[in-house]
Parts: sequence; C-alpha cells; structure tokens
Amino acid sequence: MLLAPITQRVLSRELLDVLIRAGLVAVLAIFCFRIFFPFLNLMIWALILAITLYPLQVGLRRTLAGKDGLIATLIILIAFGVILAPTYLLGVAVAESIDNAIAVFKSGTFSIPPPADSVASWPVVGQRVYDFWQQAAVDLTGLALKFAPQLKDTGLALLATVTGLGAGLLLFFAALIVAGILMAHGETGHKSAVEIASRISGPENGPQIAELCTSTIRAVAQGVVGIAFIQMLLIGVAFVVMGIPGAGLLALAVLLLGIMQLPATLITIPVIIFVIATQGVSAITIVFSVYVFVAGLADNVLKPLLLGRGVAVPMPVVLIGALGGMVTGGVIGLFIGPVMLAVGYQLFWRWVKDQPRPKQLREDQRV
Repeated sequence: MLLAPITQRVLSRELLDVLIRAGLVAVLAIFCFRIFFPFLNLMIWALILAITLYPLQVGLRRTLAGKDGLIATLIILIAFGVILAPTYLLGVAVAESIDNAIAVFKSGTFSIPPPADSVASWPVVGQRVYDFWQQAAVDLTGLALKFAPQLKDTGLALLATVTGLGAGLLLFFAALIVAGILMAHGETGHKSAVEIASRISGPENGPQIAELCTSTIRAVAQGVVGIAFIQMLLIGVAFVVMGIPGAGLLALAVLLLGIMQLPATLITIPVIIFVIATQGVSAITIVFSVYVFVAGLADNVLKPLLLGRGVAVPMPVVLIGALGGMVTGGVIGLFIGPVMLAVGYQLFWRWVKDQPRPKQLREDQRV
C-alpha cells in the first residue's frame, strides 16, 4: 500500500523534471531564434548560393587541389564581377535617361506625335487608344494634370521598388561573401547536413533527403537563371534588329528581372509602345510587337520544362512548390517552396509504401 504513493511521487517528480527541462529548452530555442532572426535572410541566401555554386568548387579542385579557400575566393570574385558590371551599366544608363528626360521637359521641346488614323480601327480598344493618344499629342500638360494622383502613386511605388532593389542587391553581395566561406568548408557542411537529416528522418532516409534538398535547390537556381538568360537572348536580338536605343542595356534589364522573378513585360510593353509611337503601325512593327510580347511570356512555357530537371520528384511538384513559394515568400520562397514540397512528397510516398505485406499481416494475426 505504501509503494503506490511513493511511486506516484517519483513519477510526478520525473514528470516535473521533464516539463522544466522542456521549458528551458523552449526558452533557449526562442532566444536563439530571436538573436539569429536578423540574419535569417542573409544565411538562407548564402546557403542557396553555396549549394548552387559548389559544383564549380568541385570542378576546380582538379586544377587547384587542396586549396578550397582560394577556389572559393576566385569563384566569389568572378561572381561579383559578373553581377556588378551589368548592374553598373544599367544604373548609368537609367541615370542618363532620367537626366535627358528632365532636360527635354525643361526645354519645352518634348512632344508626342499624333496617332495614325488606323489606330481608331483597332478592335475593342481602338477608339479609346486613339482619343487618349490624340489628347496626349495636343495637350500633354492637361493630361498629366488630369492623372496627377495616379502618376504620384506610381512614382512612389517605383521609388519604393528601386529602394528595395538596392537593399536586396546589398544583401545579395553580403550573402555571396558568406557563401564563399561555406564553400571553403563544403565537405564538412555536407557531412553536417547529412547528420542533421539523419537525426530528423532516420539514418536510412538522411542521405537521400539531404541529396534531394541539394538537387532541388540547384535545379531551381539553374532553371531560374537559365530561363532569364533565354528570355534575354530572345528579346535582346529583336531589340538589336529593330534598332531600339540602348538595346543591350534593355536586354540586361530583362535578365535581371527574370532572375528576380519579375515579368519581362515590364520592359517589352513600354518598348512596344515606343516603337508604335515612333514608327507607326506597319507589318514590321506588328510582327515585332507580337514576337516581343510572346517572348516576354516565354517563361510560362520554359519553367515547366527546366525547373524539374535532375530532381528525383515529378516536375509538377517542383513547379508548384516554386510558384507557391514565390507567392507566399518572395524570391527566397522560390527556393524554399520546392524543397519543402519535394521533401514532403518523398516522405509521404515512403510512408505509403512502408506498410506490411499481406503475408506479413497474416503472420502477425496468427501471433
């Protein structure tokens, strides 16, 4: 009779100890997360860049064996050069364009040519476009005053976008430096990733889960950059052939927009409007407009073809994860989304397939 109260006291004391330890661990985890949170985006970007660029590190080891630090430094310096050069040229071109536009407006010589009569015959929107264009050609100042609130909101939105791009570029450069440090210790990092994955999902699943995460990140990164590069070529060639001013810089802008997962139509539609306004409506301008507009939408076709290559899960899983992650988490979500969805997909189907066979069920029922 005396053993029951003693046993109950021991169990209560052990339960209390477990709860206290769990509470202390939770408090420690919360404090660690709050301290680490300001660097979360930086470290995620650095990890993504390190995983994406690490194959270059492995390839250069054949030439520079045993010099992982030097190899990582060379890769990061080349990456800085590749990114800084077009960014600088694009920034200079934008600044010059703004200065020229301000000078033209101050001189009072800016004018919009009147629309051709054929514009009014366009289906559905022809008459509206013709009236708006005609008003802009006759009284541009009055039209600007009419839409002053909308222009102000648009200007503020563009200013916020430019500011965000500048901050994002600084974060990207800092992440590149951290990625170089991670690549210099790539073997140790890979072993740590496998150990963490094995601790979470079991030793039989750990290596495969780590490999799945790595291949998914690389596939998404290569797919995003590859699609942006293809769009740059498709659109840039048309700009050069058509003689668009600053065609090369506009093509670089298309590349940067594609990497940031912004639509290329932000460049192509204004260029189409410029061509029609300056050269009128003809067979050449119509073909150019249709081609450039379709090329600006080519990423919607290329993503399903390229994003899922080299990944041990179906392509729709990676595509849905990339698009859903981008909607919910921005550019970083573009990488995190397919990784989480691919890992969840693999674990779900392993759980489905890891079930007793009918013969084993009969034996268990007999026992």
